[in-house]
Amino acid sequence: QVQLVESGGGLVQPGGSLRLSCAASGFTFSLYTMSWYRQAPGKERELVAYITSRTGSTDYADSVKGRFTVSRDNAKNMVSLQMNSLKPEDTAVYYCKAVGFGSGYWGQGTQVTVSS
Repeated sequence: QVQLVESGGGLVQPGGSLRLSCAASGFTFSLYTMSWYRQAPGKERELVAYITSRTGSTDYADSVKGRFTVSRDNAKNMVSLQMNSLKPEDTAVYYCKAVGFGSGYWGQGTQVTVSS
């Protein structure tokens, strides 16, 4: 069955860095666009970044441009999100999502807390 398992979340001070990873299985990873979303308490889930399947094109929410970098390793079926210069407003549960062929699959999420 399809599985997306996020890891790498935790508590970090403002200005710090974290690297999130999402391990995928149960589908042809290389054919799916992979996205990172986040949801802060009391707020709607929002798209943070995505990377396409074939060309590896990327795009980011304005709030994270220049600070976050999304990448994928099709050989390892993994997508990562490098987060630098973290701010308290980046605090949220981060989810990875696979999209393709009319389907969408979500991971269970990983908590990121930015606080001093």
